[in-house]
Order: sequence, then C-alpha cells, then structure tokens
Amino acid sequence: MELSQHSLHHLLGKLKPSRVRRQDVSLKQTFISLLHRIKTIGYTSTMEEYELRKLGIFNQLNFFQLLIGEFIFFSCLFYHEEFSGWMCIISCLPILVSILVLYLNSQYKHQVALIAYFILQPLVASFIFMNGMHLGMDLYFILYGILAVFFLKDVAFMLFTIAFSMVNFFILSVVLKDFRYELENINNAIYLINEGIAIVFIFYGLYLVKNENTIYQLSILDKNHDLQEKNIQIQLQAEKIKKDAKLLEKQTEELTGLNALKNKLFSIISHDLKAPMYAMRNFFTEVQQNNMPARELKKMLPVVVNDLNYTTGLMDNLLQWSKAQMQSDAVYPQKVDIGKAIEETVLLLRRQSEAKQIRIETNSHENIYGFVDKDMLNLVLRNLISNAIKFTPEKGNIKIGVNENCTIVEVFVQDDGTGISPEALKKINGDGFYSTKGTASESGTGLGLKLCKEFMARNGGQLYIESKPGEGSTFSFSLPKAV
Repeated sequence: MELSQHSLHHLLGKLKPSRVRRQDVSLKQTFISLLHRIKTIGYTSTMEEYELRKLGIFNQLNFFQLLIGEFIFFSCLFYHEEFSGWMCIISCLPILVSILVLYLNSQYKHQVALIAYFILQPLVASFIFMNGMHLGMDLYFILYGILAVFFLKDVAFMLFTIAFSMVNFFILSVVLKDFRYELENINNAIYLINEGIAIVFIFYGLYLVKNENTIYQLSILDKNHDLQEKNIQIQLQAEKIKKDAKLLEKQTEELTGLNALKNKLFSIISHDLKAPMYAMRNFFTEVQQNNMPARELKKMLPVVVNDLNYTTGLMDNLLQWSKAQMQSDAVYPQKVDIGKAIEETVLLLRRQSEAKQIRIETNSHENIYGFVDKDMLNLVLRNLISNAIKFTPEKGNIKIGVNENCTIVEVFVQDDGTGISPEALKKINGDGFYSTKGTASESGTGLGLKLCKEFMARNGGQLYIESKPGEGSTFSFSLPKAV
C-alpha cells in the first residue's frame, strides 16, 4: 500500500530530528572520548591521584594552546601578503612546542615536559615579538606565570619562570611598542579575537586548576570520612576484642578455679570421705569377728560417733555443693524465722557439743524474719555452729545471736576457741580451701566455709569473720529482712 504525500512528509519530519539528536549525541561522545584520551596522555599506575589530576590539566592546556596556535598560524597564512613566509613559519613555533610537550608526556618524561613548556613557550613568544610581530599574544606571558605556581614544585625554577615571563611581558608589551607586523592594523577583528581567546584561556586555565583542586579536596574529604568510619569500626572491633579478651580471661580464671575445685573434691572424696568410712568398716568388722566386750565397745564409740559426724557433715556439704553447681540460679528465697532456724540447728548438733561439754547460749529474739532460701540458711548455720564446736576446747562457750535494723538481719556465732591466725584468715577469705584440725583432732575440708560464702552471696548477703589467735572467733552474716 502506497503512502500518501502528507504521510510521507509527516514521517520524514519525525525522522529528521531523531537523526539530528543521534548525531549530536555521537559528536558529544566523540568529543568526550577525545578529551579523555588527551587528559590521560602519560598516565601511569604509580602516580598519585593529585599528580594525575595536574597532568590531565597540563595536557588539556597544551592541546587547546595547540588549537589556538593553529588559529594564529592560519591567520598569518590568510594574510600572507602582509606577513612574509618567514613570519608564518615563526608564528607556528608555539604549535611545535605544544606538540613536543604532549609527546614528552606520552613518553612519561613529565619533568622534561614541564621544563620544555615553561622555558620554550615564553621563549618562542618572545622570539615572535622580537621579529616585529604583534599578534595579540602578550597576555600569554601572564598565563605562564600563573601556571608556574600550580605546576612547578621546585621553588627556584618557579620563581625563575615567573620572572622570565613577567620581564618578557614588560619589555615586549610596554618597552617595545613599534612593531612592523601588527595584526591589529591588518585585521582588528582577528586581533581582538586573539586577545579574547588569551583572556578566555587564562580564565579557563584558572578554572581547570580551581575545579581539579576542589574535586581533589572533596575526594580527600570523602577519604577522610571513610577513614574516620573505618577508624570507628576498628575502635569498635578493638573494644569488642578487648571485651572478648576480658571475658576469655575471666572464663579462664573460672575454669582454673573450677579445675582446682574439682581436684579438691576428688581429694576429699578419695581421702577425707574414704578414710572415716574404712575406719568404721574396720571397727564393725572387729566387733563382729572378735566379740568385743561391751566395755571396749563403749570406749571406742566416741571415735565412731566423731567419724560419723564428720562423714555426714561432709556428705551433706558435697550434696549441697553439687546441687548448687547444677542449679546455679536456683535460689528460692522466702520468709524464714531466723530464731527458729537457729534453735533447730543447735538441737541437731547437741550431741556433738555435749561430747565436748560445750555450753551454747542463744539470744535470738522471736519474730525476726529474714528473706532467704531456707535450705541454704540451714546449711550455713550448721557449718558455722559445727565449726565453732570443732575449734572450741572442752567446757568452752559458744554464743549465737541475732541483730536487726530496718532492712538487714545479722546473725553471729561467737566462740572462745583457738582463734585464727591472720595468714589463715587471709586464705579463708580467698577463693581457695583452708582446713585444720579441731581441738579434739576433728578433721575438716574447708568446703563448708566456701559454701557458706557462696550461699550468702546468692541470697544478697555476705559472710564476715573476726578472729584473734587464742581469743576465739566470730562468724557473722547479713541477710535481707523480710517485710
């Protein structure tokens, strides 16, 4: 089916702008690609970012100066009647310098390229002026001085370049005013274009320097920000590592303590518990096999009872310790009558105290209640009173009492026994075990006091010990008062 003329024109009208847009995009991409290739002449992976940016600006300036030099050269050619062939050749010298500089950069001779630019460009410009040509290039001397400050690291060379350019500018533009070939008289428009291009080029060079410096500073700020964030992350990681190290150290200490406790418990089980059990077994075997008379049997019974007291106390402590380790958070505080708990414990240990004819005095008041785990309280009382009996000589005295205030209940067990030396007291207050023989050679393991301290801590209380050798000891503990 044929298209109508109107439809064809309409279709062509749509196609033409689209084609123009594609051409514009293509030209823009070509220009950007060309500019990028020029900027990256002489780039190396070993150069720092700031040096790469300076090299990119330097390449751009030389490329555009090459284009400007071509404009001046073709202007001279166009007016060849006014300019001789020799003058045209001289006018193309700036082009050759720009080409040389770009070539040196492409060969990675960056320092040589800088020297060539800042020496040869002012030199050839001066040579053009000295041959009687005024083409509107005088402002370029100012540009060379400005660019020297930015590009040259060596202060002496920078000062030399600035002085060289300024002296040339003063002599050629101010002192020498009589030129044979003045573009201003030949074609004022082209002369003004040259001067305008020089001004634009100066500002363009300054813009490139300022823009690249701004971009570089922003990149430094971004890097500093990233470094700060990384430093913060490193500090957080360091703190975490420090906390983990402390936790690991604490766990190591706990494991060391548990290992020592395990060894101690194995020692208790293998020796302290086994010895009295074997002694009782031997005693009953002797009674059974030899028909021991009642008189001898009665004589040996106190020793057996002492071993039984020790064994039952040790078994109770071991069971309570095992329970505490398996149920580390299992504390069931309740309202407990402290006086009643003391009376029950004293009654339980009555035979042990009577065997040594020890008088136990209690002055616990009625209706004093503590908020505590009852089983743990009973174990603490049993161990403290049993210890007092153990280290009190025959016919000695033990005093048990209770004090209270608005929030605290304090229980104390005081004896007039052998007392504890400062060295032994230090060991008891430490994390280890301490034990010694009683006044009647009663054995001990030190596990009881360790349990007392641990159970009091779990119930919000604390165990206190006061003692003087030969004057007796006072064991006391505090508990929260029940409302």
